[in-house]
Amino acid sequence: MILDLRPLLRGEADHIDIDYYLTPDPIDDIIFDSDAHVFGKITDNAGYMRLTLRAELSYKGQCARCLDEVEGNFEIDFERTVCEEKTLSEEKARADEDDVYSDGYAIIHDGMLDIDEELREELVLSFPSRLLCSEECEGLCPMCGKPKREGDCGCRKKEIDPRLSVLATLLHKNDEGGENQ
Repeated sequence: MILDLRPLLRGEADHIDIDYYLTPDPIDDIIFDSDAHVFGKITDNAGYMRLTLRAELSYKGQCARCLDEVEGNFEIDFERTVCEEKTLSEEKARADEDDVYSDGYAIIHDGMLDIDEELREELVLSFPSRLLCSEECEGLCPMCGKPKREGDCGCRKKEIDPRLSVLATLLHKNDEGGENQ
């Protein structure tokens, strides 16, 4: 969405409300049920303009531990200082990009502001890298693949490293009364 900020720049308004839907960039193995609902406002306090947005997005995916379907709502807050292209030096913009504590700038070009690409990028970067059905999810049994939350599957809990299995046969022979070397 391209916002016309000329009324704000001319002093005709002290804020502009924002409410629209944004199509997010795809993320591997995640299905977005709908577009992200983006709402907020741009305020002007004596020449200091601030963009404050909230984006809400519903999703479906798989639990990283047990592979069950996970559904949820993802929300992020997006804030930027808004300034005109001619008022921000290139050095200042670059310095604030490198500052981890800075929210950065949204730059107005010819009275118009387009923040969709920055917002899409923020959605992708902030989205969880792993989805979990619950924090207590124990995952799947590594032997048979049965979900651990369904109870004991009967598989051996301790697997012997195949590289050391020869040593286990030596111990087994010793227990049967054989020679121990």
